[in-house]
Formats: sequence, C-alpha cells, structure tokens
Amino acid sequence: MMIIYIAGLQAVPEDMLEAAKIDGANKWQTLWRVTIPNVMPSITICTFLTLTNGFKLFDQNVALTNGLPKPFVNGVPVGQTEMIALNIYNTFYVGSTNRGAAQAKAVLFFILVAALGLIQLSVTRKREVQQ
Repeated sequence: MMIIYIAGLQAVPEDMLEAAKIDGANKWQTLWRVTIPNVMPSITICTFLTLTNGFKLFDQNVALTNGLPKPFVNGVPVGQTEMIALNIYNTFYVGSTNRGAAQAKAVLFFILVAALGLIQLSVTRKREVQQ
C-alpha cells in the first residue's frame, strides 16, 4: 500500500504546487486543495483493497483462534472471534447438512462486499482530479 501512496505523491505536478505557493497558499491549504485531490486515485485504490480484503479475512482467523471460544447462548454455540468467511466455511464443511445455507451466506456475503466496494469507489471517485 505504501508504494501506491508514494507513487501517487510523486505524480503530483510540481507546477501545481508552485502555483499554489505563488498564489499565497499556506502548507495546509496546499495539502487540502492540491496534494490530496491529486493523490485521491491512490487513496481510492488502497481503500478499496483494504475494505474488500478486510471482509475476506479467513486464514488469520483460522490460525489464531479458529473461531474460539464458543460459549453457548440459548443452547447454540457462538464463535466469538469467528469472522464471516470462517462462519461460511464452518457452515459448509463442519455442518455438512447445511450446505445450502452456507451457499446462501456466501452469495449474500459476495453481494455485501461488492455493494460496499462499489459505494466506496463511487464516493472516492467523485473527489478525484482529472489530469
């Protein structure tokens, strides 16, 4: 991610920074009015990747806790550290009679991640500057 941000910062045109300085903009004004709008494509990409990868967290969840501890709530074991992807996996493979429910969860999970990703892209793309 840091490489994407560095590439975005290097892509800020020097003449825009110089023009802001000549026009009397201070450091904060230059940051908010010139630098951030020019780096917004990098911010958009990194935010999208972070958001979608955060939802798809599976291997760290399995390696660290495997969804444990599982206290019982109303007679049903509840995985306190179980993320959505691990829940879908456990529903499909551990409870082999619930494969249809696991597939339905997976489809809804895909729709959720796709919708949030598209909303985030549309919000951040509005702030980008065309060069």
